[in-house]
Amino acid sequence: MTYEQLAEEIRRKKSFLCIGLDSDPSRIPAHLHHDPDPVFSFNKAIIDATHDLCVAYKPNIAFYEALGPQGWKTLEKTLDYIPNSHFTIADAKRGDIGNTAKKYAQAFFESMDFDAITVAPYMGHDSVIPFLEFSDKWVILLALTSNAGSTDFQFFSNGPTLYQRVLEKSMEWGENLMYVVGATHPDRLADIRAITPNHFLLVPGVGAQGGSLQAVIENGRSADGTGLLINSSRGIIYAGSEIDFVDKARQSAQKLQLEMAHFL
Repeated sequence: MTYEQLAEEIRRKKSFLCIGLDSDPSRIPAHLHHDPDPVFSFNKAIIDATHDLCVAYKPNIAFYEALGPQGWKTLEKTLDYIPNSHFTIADAKRGDIGNTAKKYAQAFFESMDFDAITVAPYMGHDSVIPFLEFSDKWVILLALTSNAGSTDFQFFSNGPTLYQRVLEKSMEWGENLMYVVGATHPDRLADIRAITPNHFLLVPGVGAQGGSLQAVIENGRSADGTGLLINSSRGIIYAGSEIDFVDKARQSAQKLQLEMAHFL
């Protein structure tokens, strides 16, 4: 999917919404555990209930790896079920030297055909460039994350902060780059947008982690009014825990989408 295609979907649906499929068997409704593949049944129901409200889905790979071989099958079925109109992100946070990075890229871009993958930039350019060799795919680099520990290293400064250096340096490596920027740092979003005026930002932290949707949009959208994928995971997929979980998930997703529509 190109930048223009993704931006057009955002405008058409009046939605920046990305839904994280962090599907934990211990948290899905009890009645689904009678199904042959409970996690896929859960994902399928969430997708059916929300696909018209969002522009992207983001399976967190750890939740599938933890299930062993069955988890990879569930992930494959989930990816196949997501409509082709939606941007798909493998939230894998991979980051290793060249040959290994190349295999990770092949796994997620060729074998599984995700549109994008999250990548940790700590090891530098040769751990990222193998992912950028796929011209029709996207690399989403961790820049300023939403977790409490983000302050341990990302704000380190001897001049520009570490996250600013990641942004500035990585833009020399290729064009198909997006960046993870946490909604829990709204005061930094305008500065980040100034550094990366034409890049999409994947923004976690709205909802369960307390980030402000309005602050994210006002400070983070690009000049064309798009440029954001605002992720919500737990706040949507676990909005309900009983047999009506589908209705609760849709209500939660629709609430966010309607708030987003005011800005689009």
